[in-house]
Amino acid sequence: MLSLFDFSLRINGYPITKAKAELKAIQAFSETEKEVFIETKKKEIVAFHLQNNSFYQELVGSKVIQNWEDLPVLNKTDLQRPLAERLSKGYFLSNVYINKTSGSSGAPFIFAKDKYSHALTWASNVLRFGWHGIDFNTSYQARFYGIPKEFMAQKKEQIKDFFLHRYRLPIFDLSDFVLEHYLNYFKSKKFNYINGYTSSIVLFAKFLEKRNLILKEICPSLKVCMVTSEMLFEKDKILLEKQFGIPVVNEYGASELDLIAFDNPQGEWQVNAETLFVEIVDENNQPVPNGTEGRIVITSLFNKAHPFIRYDIGDIGVLDEKSTLSKPILKKLIGRTNDVAMLPSGKKSPGLTFYYITKTIIEDDGNVKEFVIKQTDLDAFQIKYSSEKELDPEQIEKIEKAIALYLEPDLKFTFIRKDHLKRNKRGKLKQFTSSLQCK
Repeated sequence: MLSLFDFSLRINGYPITKAKAELKAIQAFSETEKEVFIETKKKEIVAFHLQNNSFYQELVGSKVIQNWEDLPVLNKTDLQRPLAERLSKGYFLSNVYINKTSGSSGAPFIFAKDKYSHALTWASNVLRFGWHGIDFNTSYQARFYGIPKEFMAQKKEQIKDFFLHRYRLPIFDLSDFVLEHYLNYFKSKKFNYINGYTSSIVLFAKFLEKRNLILKEICPSLKVCMVTSEMLFEKDKILLEKQFGIPVVNEYGASELDLIAFDNPQGEWQVNAETLFVEIVDENNQPVPNGTEGRIVITSLFNKAHPFIRYDIGDIGVLDEKSTLSKPILKKLIGRTNDVAMLPSGKKSPGLTFYYITKTIIEDDGNVKEFVIKQTDLDAFQIKYSSEKELDPEQIEKIEKAIALYLEPDLKFTFIRKDHLKRNKRGKLKQFTSSLQCK
C-alpha cells in the first residue's frame, strides 16, 4: 500500500519509489563497486553539464580539463544571476524544484533541482532518519522551525506538515511564556522525535533545565532529537541529552544539495557518499589529506537541472583519517553559528529568524550579493549589504514590513550599502550577530 508521504511526492511529480530503489542499490555496493560508482557519476555529471548547460560552459571556459582538480570551484556569488540563465537544456522554471538558500552564509541565491534529484534527496532523508527508528509515514515530529507568515506560503507549509506528520513550533518568539505553551504540547501530543534549528532547541532545553524537567518523562513516546542548520557544540549536546532524556543526532545539510553528514548508529558523523561527492580543499582548491582542515567543496552527482560541481558551500571541515571514498566520516565542522536576537518586548528570536525576513531581499535578479545583520541595541539593527544597485524605498519598505511581521513593530533598521563585506579570517560571513549579551 502506498504511504501518504510517498503519495504526496508522487502526485507532485517526484519519483520517490524509483529514487528509494536506486539509493538501496547504491547502499548495497561493495567498497570497490562504490568507488567505481562515484568516479563514474562524477564524470557523467560533468560531461552532461559541459554539453547541456551554458552557464557551466562559461564557468569552465576554454580551460583544458585533464584531472578532476582542474575543474573550477563554484562559489555562491557565481550563482547570483537569474535562475533561468543557469538551467540546463530541457529544464525550465515550470518543470524543476525551485527554492531559496537560507542565506546563513550571507550570500543568498535561488536554485533548482530536477525532480528525480529532489526525490533522491527525500530518499536520502528517509534512509538516514530510519537509522534512528524514524519513519516519515508514521513517526510524529515536533518541529522547531519558522513558518512563512504570508497566507499562501503558510498554507503550503501546513499542507507539507500534514503529509510529513509534523507539528510545527514556530521559533520567532522563544520567550518563556511561549516555551511554556510548547511544553504543554509535549504533555498532550505523542511526539516521536524533535527536529529543528540547534539554537532554538537549545533554548528549549535551557528552559527545561530552569524548571528541573526531563522531557522524556513528560512525553514518553519521544525517541530521538535531530538538530540542524547550526553548529552543535559538545556542551549543548550534553545539555540536550540530559534535559530531553533521549539521544541527540547531529544533521549537516544544505537545501541546494542534500543531507551532507548525519550521525549514524555507531556515533560517527557519516558523510553522504550516495548522492554527493565531498572534498576538503586548500586555498588552491586542491584536496588535502584526511585529518587536515580545509574548505568543504561538494558535487551533486545527480542534479542535471542545475550544476553543483565542486561547489564551495562556505564551511570549513575535517574528514576523519579513517575515511574511505565509499564511507567518509566528518571529524569536525567549523562554522554555522548565529547569535540570538533579544527584543524590547522580551522576545528571544534565533538568528535564523532572519532567513524568513531576508527571503524578501532575495530576488531572482541577483542584485543583492551578500548581506549581514547586526543588532546594536534592543530595538536597533544594522543591515550591511553589497549589491549592483542600491535598495530602493519600495524594497526597504518591504523588508521593514517583514521585520515587523516576524519580529515585532517599531524596531529601527539602518541600511548600509558596501562594495564588499568584511569576512572573518576563514573568509566566511556570519549572517546575524548581536552586540547584546543573551542570557
